[in-house]
Amino acid sequence: MTSGPSFDIGVKALREDRGLSERAKKSATVVGAGMVGVCCALYLQNEGYEVTVIDLNGPGEETSSGNLGGFGVASCPPAAMPGIIKKVPDMLFKETAPLKLRWGHVVTALPWFIRFIAQSSRSNVEANARARQSLLDKVHEAMDPLIAEAGAQDLMNSAGLMFTFESEAAFQKSTYAFDLRKRNGVELDLLNGNEARQVEPNLSENVVRAYRVANFSNTADPLRLVQALAQLFLARGGIHHRAEVRGFRVGSEGVDAVLTDTSEMPVEVLVLAAGVWSRPLAKQLGTSVPLEAERGYHTHFLGSQVAMTGAIMSVERHVAVTPMLEGIRVGGMAEFAGLDAPADMRYAKIVRAHAQALFPGLASHQEFAEWMGPRPSHPDAKPVIARSPLHRNVLFAFGHDHLGLTFGGITGKLISELATDNTPSVDLEPFRPDRF
Repeated sequence: MTSGPSFDIGVKALREDRGLSERAKKSATVVGAGMVGVCCALYLQNEGYEVTVIDLNGPGEETSSGNLGGFGVASCPPAAMPGIIKKVPDMLFKETAPLKLRWGHVVTALPWFIRFIAQSSRSNVEANARARQSLLDKVHEAMDPLIAEAGAQDLMNSAGLMFTFESEAAFQKSTYAFDLRKRNGVELDLLNGNEARQVEPNLSENVVRAYRVANFSNTADPLRLVQALAQLFLARGGIHHRAEVRGFRVGSEGVDAVLTDTSEMPVEVLVLAAGVWSRPLAKQLGTSVPLEAERGYHTHFLGSQVAMTGAIMSVERHVAVTPMLEGIRVGGMAEFAGLDAPADMRYAKIVRAHAQALFPGLASHQEFAEWMGPRPSHPDAKPVIARSPLHRNVLFAFGHDHLGLTFGGITGKLISELATDNTPSVDLEPFRPDRF
């Protein structure tokens, strides 16, 4: 799945084989080789663009690689929900809180958190959920054709998702969030504990209720999936240029070059899809956005013999557990500490303990891999998908928080529609960069 041409391969021979002229009719440059960037590149190719992707790392090797693999079609509720302000003390003082704000980052993050708390009003929550759902409704329509063309169906698991509860109190407390899902079209089946264990026999006896989303799918290896899509991009004649983007040269008609640590690369259409690194780059282009690095942690149980059918999301524990090709992965926590702060692997151990409580068979497991990755998050839990307000040839595709894998395909499709001046298949008003 990961074999193929080098990511620095040129396209001259490929063009000659196909009888194409040496001079491309249209070209586009995508900054970022995560799931979002690769999908943007593929959809631009669908529209006839010759595409170059610029990233210092290989496809999917940053945040995409640590993804839990779920295509979160039931994820319309935003992070800022009613009552979030009551959790602020826990964010600062409680080590095991699922949402953490590191003391050294308080002053820097304060403007973001003020906006975040403001988004927790009922009216904002409802609007943000509707906007997220407008993208979620198109997830498989946009993503499945790419997966099929890449020959990566073997990396997909369509066994569903369960939201689990270990107390009746937790179930009742979550009523609003699940009503919100239902009102936005998410189909949920209510199970008791025994019914949940019929689906997942190794699930803890402490689980008393569950909601099941039957039409949920996940990838058994997020990194391999992004790499498979990247190989498709290369096979079509795309180029991956390994370099660090430092800035841009702006001319009278917009941005006309990307400045990297190795060269100056001319551009016609520029797509900024660099995840958390998009904020400083967008600022260089005159657009400021409140984008924070929401750092997530996971533990991978390598070679686990505990069988799982589908994905599990523990509502009380705020962790997700997903079966992978090689073991089981559990992730959670949202830590705000700045992009460059060292990882605190205590949080990986916390999410590991939660997984062992949910699946007691994991308690004796001894072989783990721990990971931390920064997710690009706006206060309203919505990405920016838009044309730059200042430069017509620049398109923005960033801020997908923990749904980069989920939103990759539909974001790519929307970016290609903007690039070709076609009517977007989703109303993009909620995703403007100047909404803040």
